[in-house]
Amino acid sequence: MNATARKLICRTAAAVRVAVQIGFDTAATILNGQLNGLIRTGDMLDRLGIQLSDGQQSWYGRHVAKSYRNANGGQDAPKAWTRHRTTGRWIRVFVYQPADPALLAGLRTYKATNSLVSQADYAEAA
Repeated sequence: MNATARKLICRTAAAVRVAVQIGFDTAATILNGQLNGLIRTGDMLDRLGIQLSDGQQSWYGRHVAKSYRNANGGQDAPKAWTRHRTTGRWIRVFVYQPADPALLAGLRTYKATNSLVSQADYAEAA
């Protein structure tokens, strides 16, 4: 089996896991490149007007993912295939509901963003 076939099998298995977790209709729209109302952590930062480097955005995403897992009994958020904003490569990222409390918890726990955002700013962006 070559690398292309392995990637196809892995992506298909990942799509099935997402479909079971969030529903087949929602999964189909995510796999077609539409996030169906779900947002990435970078989208949240853009809505709030916070400019961070790629590395800092990644760390913010890690804080949000950890907060989501803590709130949901160790379960990960759904993932979606999206294009990286600077390289254009396809990557898998966690996606969240716009008003998910984990997004605010990530802002509060990450030291680069905890002093930048108030509760009111978060409510407006969501």
